[in-house]
Amino acid sequence: LRLVESGGGLVQPGGSLRLSCLFSGLAFDYYAIGWFRQAPGKEREGVSCISSSDGRTYYADSVKGRFKISRDNAKNTVYLQMNNLKPEDTSVYYCAADWGGLGYPNVAEYAHWGQGTQVTVSS
Repeated sequence: LRLVESGGGLVQPGGSLRLSCLFSGLAFDYYAIGWFRQAPGKEREGVSCISSSDGRTYYADSVKGRFKISRDNAKNTVYLQMNNLKPEDTSVYYCAADWGGLGYPNVAEYAHWGQGTQVTVSS
């Protein structure tokens, strides 16, 4: 199983980015997928997750109303649409996969991780 993130970059405050997580492997629709981020000197935190079964989603309070997670099972891809970005959103963003997961933002539950993509929000 391999996860590859893309879509990061430099954006001004108030701007938007869409991150993609491409899943290479079998049974993508049986995995919950989570987006996490980690800034220098800080712990990795759950940003948004989507369950494997019913599409249930989770959002951290800091991103509610600004970020939207979605999955396209035909393309083995999960997206994170990020709008109204703020400087405090600056971080490395990782996607992760959890077999049969319910989409909870617990780092320890995700066994498979991508390499991360840098998001920088700055004027």
